[in-house]
Amino acid sequence: MSAAPRAVVFAYHDVGVRCLKVLLSAKVEVPLVVTVRDDPKENRWFASVADTAREYRLPAAMPDDANDPALAEQVARLAPDFIFSFYYRSMLGAPILRGARRGALNMHGSLLPKYRGRAPVNWAIVNGERQTGATLHYMVERADAGDIVDQLAVPILEDDDAREVFAKVTAAAEIVLARSLPGLIAGNAPRRPQPIEPGQYFGRRRPEDGRIDWSHPAVRIHNLVRAVAPPFPGAFTEVDGRQWWIHRTRVEPRIIAPSQRGRLFGAQGGCYAACRDGGVLRILAAATADGPVDLARAARELEARPAALG
Repeated sequence: MSAAPRAVVFAYHDVGVRCLKVLLSAKVEVPLVVTVRDDPKENRWFASVADTAREYRLPAAMPDDANDPALAEQVARLAPDFIFSFYYRSMLGAPILRGARRGALNMHGSLLPKYRGRAPVNWAIVNGERQTGATLHYMVERADAGDIVDQLAVPILEDDDAREVFAKVTAAAEIVLARSLPGLIAGNAPRRPQPIEPGQYFGRRRPEDGRIDWSHPAVRIHNLVRAVAPPFPGAFTEVDGRQWWIHRTRVEPRIIAPSQRGRLFGAQGGCYAACRDGGVLRILAAATADGPVDLARAARELEARPAALG
């Protein structure tokens, strides 16, 4: 009987947990899991790879620098068949990648070559995409640029927020890895060169990127709101000079006269934002520094006196 394949796994987040479990279910030996220390300032809403490693009694490391030469030496000594990166937060350099005898592979949360780089789910929603997915590809020294093994598309519905889409991408990642793993182990998995398309590398998103520009079309603002809705930092604006975080919206099928645009108004018990293109968004969830906004109460006040949007 041949020895079980061995894999060193770099992983974080829900994708990291689910894909690690795929390997274990397939009886892949995992002599080391490398993950990330949780940031106490971050709202961790996702599953813990560190907890999963402890549950399965797997050796785990949480280095400050994933490309520390000592870690590269440790990986080389383990002589894994494969190195996998599943939503790990650092790009792995050549010394680490060389430790894999049969290949180093990454699971990326988009349909490569689209949305290479950081925050691919959020960027896809910001840009109004109607689908995204998960792609398993070989790692090279350039980010998300290696040969593609497999990918699976998932739909993005018009009112899906980032957490909902991320759940779909996580399921797609699990499916892609599970169906690709037998071919990888057998040595006959497909791999096709990835065309690198200009304009498809995206960087990290920052909380300040959530500021709403009401001169944009209503659909574009709606896309921003759902792309950064909680547990992400949220889209924000000023309402009569007070900061609101807009957590959920819906595009209304009507147009507002130019004289009414750029205002938050109340009608029939609801709060509505009149965008400067004439489109209207219904505000379905919002908060201030004091907590959630009582939108029914706000609607009554705004019917009498609409508020200026920042």
